[in-house]
Amino acid sequence: MAANTLQNIYSELDWRGSIHQTTDRERLCSLLAENPQTVYAGFDPTSDGLHIGNFVPLMMLRRFQKAGHCPIVLAGGATGMIGDPSGKSEERNLLSAEQIEHNLQGIMDELGQFLDFESARPAILVNNYDWMKEWSYLTFLRDVGKHFPVNQMLAKESVKSRLDQSEAGMSYTEFSYMLLQAYDFVHLRQAYGCNLQVGGSDQWGNITAGIELGRRMGVGTLHGLTCPLLTKSDGAKMGKTEQGAIWLSAEKTSPYAFYQYWFNTDDADIDNCLRLLTELTEEEISALGEDRQTNPQNRQSQQRLAESLTLLVHGQQGLTGARRASEVLFGATISEMSDSDLTEIFADVPSEKLSRDTLGGEGLSIVDALCQAGLAKSRSDARRTVDQGGAYVNNARIENLDYRLGPGDLASETVVVLRSGKKRYALLKFL
Repeated sequence: MAANTLQNIYSELDWRGSIHQTTDRERLCSLLAENPQTVYAGFDPTSDGLHIGNFVPLMMLRRFQKAGHCPIVLAGGATGMIGDPSGKSEERNLLSAEQIEHNLQGIMDELGQFLDFESARPAILVNNYDWMKEWSYLTFLRDVGKHFPVNQMLAKESVKSRLDQSEAGMSYTEFSYMLLQAYDFVHLRQAYGCNLQVGGSDQWGNITAGIELGRRMGVGTLHGLTCPLLTKSDGAKMGKTEQGAIWLSAEKTSPYAFYQYWFNTDDADIDNCLRLLTELTEEEISALGEDRQTNPQNRQSQQRLAESLTLLVHGQQGLTGARRASEVLFGATISEMSDSDLTEIFADVPSEKLSRDTLGGEGLSIVDALCQAGLAKSRSDARRTVDQGGAYVNNARIENLDYRLGPGDLASETVVVLRSGKKRYALLKFL
């Protein structure tokens, strides 16, 4: 890997706004420019998948690898048993060993798609339970716990804010979380020569605790770098909807819903998202900013963000499906889709269930279909809709009053999509 590539990683993270805090900036820049470094980020299995908030540190690891460094992804099988108090106003519910194992498998399966585990400097995937299970409680307290001054632990923001804001305070279990994460850093230095830990800004206290532990245990100088949390311009967390979090798994958040979330990003947030989350160059992002100023109605920035992220997270097939689903809402003809796709796209429109036999024989008249779907108050109202050119089956205009729906009109396994006018949709499900 060329030296000038290594020299560019800190400046790239800087212009992207990916750096919130860092230890000894000058020394870290020098270290990253001199030789390939091993860098790690941890992800606790609080769920069986990763959400968009996890994506910022994950993208940092990806950028480090592309710049010639070696990323370690740590899945927190041990730390997940306790739960990180950082950024939490109350204690997490403890997960069972079975649930943690299930969640671990889910996130480990997802991590592999963002990092290269087969290159000349492959990414490394580890589970901190593999080394923590070897410790006894007394030995850990003697060998590790003795290096932690309680007054310094109390001064950490993750602890201090909980004690200040919560009447329940903090249990000893959560209080000890910092020790486990700090020891992870020491272990990774000893086992893999890891010098740098990255994470969200809420991890700064845990990261610096690991750096201090490394100094006290004599493993050498360690470094830390945090990225900003993904927030909107008003300070609210990004990646939340009325339906819940935006997940990286297609089973939890469909490629269509994922695409639509980013396509609807506010102009005030779009530049930050393009820099933090995509691999677009500084020149491309700058050009998009100029277009946004002169042609805001084009929403080219939103389209590039949605396409770039959907391609990265869900691949070409996911992006193609998301584009197609989006085109449906702009009037594209609907055919050969799945029931789940159509249900996702038209989640908020009324639907009616009819017998599959209704499509047999002469089929169902367009007039009766509009009435059955609730798009017409009466048969005369339905006829008027057809006469005025406002009746659509699967987004294809129907101008013949004698038109009858048959099996060939199914847009998916069981669904026909009806439309009245420009925006009034309804589904007929033939079961």
